[in-house]
Amino acid sequence: MNSPASPSWGSSFRLVASEKWKAKSAAMGRDVTNTLVEYAQPRAGMNVLDLASGTGEPAITLASVVGPEGHVTALDLSADLLKIASERATQRDLKNFSVKQADANQLPFADKSFDLVTSRFGVMFFKDEALTESRRVLKPGARACFLAWGSPGQPYWASTMGVVGKYIGGPLLQPGGPNPFKFAEPGSLTAALTRAGFQNVEEETRTVPWTWPGTPEEVWEQCKSVATPFLAALETVPAEKWPAINTEALREIQRYVRGDQIEFGASVVLASGTY
Repeated sequence: MNSPASPSWGSSFRLVASEKWKAKSAAMGRDVTNTLVEYAQPRAGMNVLDLASGTGEPAITLASVVGPEGHVTALDLSADLLKIASERATQRDLKNFSVKQADANQLPFADKSFDLVTSRFGVMFFKDEALTESRRVLKPGARACFLAWGSPGQPYWASTMGVVGKYIGGPLLQPGGPNPFKFAEPGSLTAALTRAGFQNVEEETRTVPWTWPGTPEEVWEQCKSVATPFLAALETVPAEKWPAINTEALREIQRYVRGDQIEFGASVVLASGTY
């Protein structure tokens, strides 16, 4: 593959990519999902809202924890991705799981509705209103828990989009546009939660497994397919540069190959606050 996706690369292409790689992507994200779920401390009977759920995590894992007396609502802007989430929940026979297509910045729920709010790799793309809304829908004393990407210099990003950045002669991310690393700076997510009115705010950075169960070629294709914030940068790459980019990226990814899998490790920021 000598170029990224076609110019129509957007929600429809992301859906195709999500379908193609959903099993291996889920495997790669499993440890991050489990880290957030453990951090959030869900309990049986809780009513949970998961924001920017995409194809269903950590909402599905949370539903398995809160049990039949609890409930988890998976919210996302994409109806197509939520359809995958619903199918996955049905396959697991989860009766306490539902999806809601909506904007996290304007939640369609009453005040004080939920015992827990979560989001895995979503908070970096929210407006400030989404944090205010997250607090609004929490019951008094309840907690919101978020997981964001840490440093852009970590192995997964450095060996993929970091390589692209060396060739394009410009920024990888558009000024003012979506930024996966918005909260990579320690304390920045704490500040955002505090501005939104959260109490008892906590934050920590952890390194957790981030392992692709396959080849460098696969994970490189998957990264180019689903890394939506980098779309504009990828589309500026001249066609003649792609062979060199691909060669260098695959060489960098190869450094993390262990047996039949690729062990990157992920630096993530965990933060929480209460109503």
